Amino acid sequence: MAAFLLRRLLRALVTLWAVLTLVFLLIHATGNPIAVLAPQQMTLAERARLAAALGLNQPLSEQYLRFLAGVLHGNLGISYYSGMPAMPLLLARVPVTLELVALSLAIAVAIGLPLGVAAAVWPASLADRMVRGLSVLGASVPTFFLGILLIFFFSVEFNLLPASGGGGLVHFIMPAVTLALFRIAFFTRLVRSALLETLSMPYVRTARAKGLAERMVVLKHALRPASLPLVTVFGLQFGQLFAGTVITETIFALPGMNRMALQALYRLDYPVILSYILVAAAMFIAINLMMDILYGLIDPRVRRAA
Repeated sequence: MAAFLLRRLLRALVTLWAVLTLVFLLIHATGNPIAVLAPQQMTLAERARLAAALGLNQPLSEQYLRFLAGVLHGNLGISYYSGMPAMPLLLARVPVTLELVALSLAIAVAIGLPLGVAAAVWPASLADRMVRGLSVLGASVPTFFLGILLIFFFSVEFNLLPASGGGGLVHFIMPAVTLALFRIAFFTRLVRSALLETLSMPYVRTARAKGLAERMVVLKHALRPASLPLVTVFGLQFGQLFAGTVITETIFALPGMNRMALQALYRLDYPVILSYILVAAAMFIAINLMMDILYGLIDPRVRRAA
């Protein structure tokens, strides 16, 4: 197990370095932030002094080496817009995004898993047809449209929930439901498909032949091997949501890190953008590493094959 973890960790570090290098080169090819930061009345000499103060007059190779040193020390410079250290500025927004992602995935699993199991246990039944129909509907509704619809009904019409801002759990209910709807549909179909496959396996038929209760057959013998694809998708969805809630955070005016990164992108605020990429890539790689560990615990064959 130790060798398995070491190999995965080395791959994760190489992947993180490759992602950061690629992003550094891409954002430096998008434009000159001085053109955004400097007022129009600034002279060329003043613009040159501003570029020197921000280190943007140095060769790209020197900026890259300074960037790598900053990554190792967790210091990616000062935000061009706010004048504050970029990494602490971004990290202060991470808890909001994490809370939103965790709540939306908890809702998706809590509803999608039992619906998928019910649809697989009673295939071709009325319950199965209803579950499949609802999953298609949930996957078809655009996130931004659902968010606006929830705001209209629960904030404007009935004044039950706050429409914007971060604070207590009540502020996250509508954004979490907005993000969860598609995942509920996705998890439902995934669990149904995986469980239908495992329920047809010989070992499941053997368990039934032994006289075990259907509940024990499903939960103990069929659901565990069917959970491997769910673990995979859950990890991918967590990573995707962690770096992909910008529309929801914008609609509900949540002070999350994705909304801040979008604003930094408009301003060409390199330190904030690089801090965001570092945090998002590190989180995604850490999630994949945890998924690999879970694979090894659920199915020991994964450790031997890795």
